[in-house]
Amino acid sequence: MGFLFFLGYPWGLILQVAALIHFFRRRPAPFWLFVIIFLGPLGALVYVIVEIVPDMGLLRESFETFPRRKRIRLLEAAILDNPSVGNYEELADLYLDERDFARARAGYDKAIALRGHSADAYYRRGVAAVELGDFAAAAADLEHVTEEDAGYDRHRALGLLAHAYARTGRTEEAARLFEQATEVSTLSETYLNYATFLAEEGRAPEARRWAEKILAKKPTMPTYLRRRERPWFRKAAALIKRVRD
Repeated sequence: MGFLFFLGYPWGLILQVAALIHFFRRRPAPFWLFVIIFLGPLGALVYVIVEIVPDMGLLRESFETFPRRKRIRLLEAAILDNPSVGNYEELADLYLDERDFARARAGYDKAIALRGHSADAYYRRGVAAVELGDFAAAAADLEHVTEEDAGYDRHRALGLLAHAYARTGRTEEAARLFEQATEVSTLSETYLNYATFLAEEGRAPEARRWAEKILAKKPTMPTYLRRRERPWFRKAAALIKRVRD
């Protein structure tokens, strides 16, 4: 009886609304929209069990935002008295996690100026530069990293360097590095950047093939990984549609 009460008005409607909000934010498989709308509260409950409950792991990550921001405030104050390499680099890492790329890059600038041999600082400054659209600066940092270790961060550094070359008109170098990176890496980011590069070079069939490789990973992925990869799946599908049109 309690279960039926939960699915009755107004709780059933509230459950449907919550399920719809989650659906439009997370964009899972489209058939869930029909389940939520046409099966009513029962369909919404099924959606909650299958889609929202597994997302609770990702939700826990969002709660890390609050202690991270507290740590940022503490480091910003500590640096005034102790402007050490460690403090600057940790603060920059936290800014990067918060997607505050301009402040992250400024922090890495100071850390590198004090200790220029940190490959991780160069790599992360390069990532921040990519996100800021400063691909020339990104290329310089990522070159520094890949010269020391071509496989840095599961070959992501190599893939990002190829992307930076592509965005700065260094097409021959970009093509060579993309081929090298995709031989050893299965990162969706690298595949998508390569597919985008191929599409811009007028190589539509190859672009489609690499975008399809991203989507081909979906059926065999654990659920939690599929959730993390959703943005790449959407971008790959959009690219496939674009090169077909």
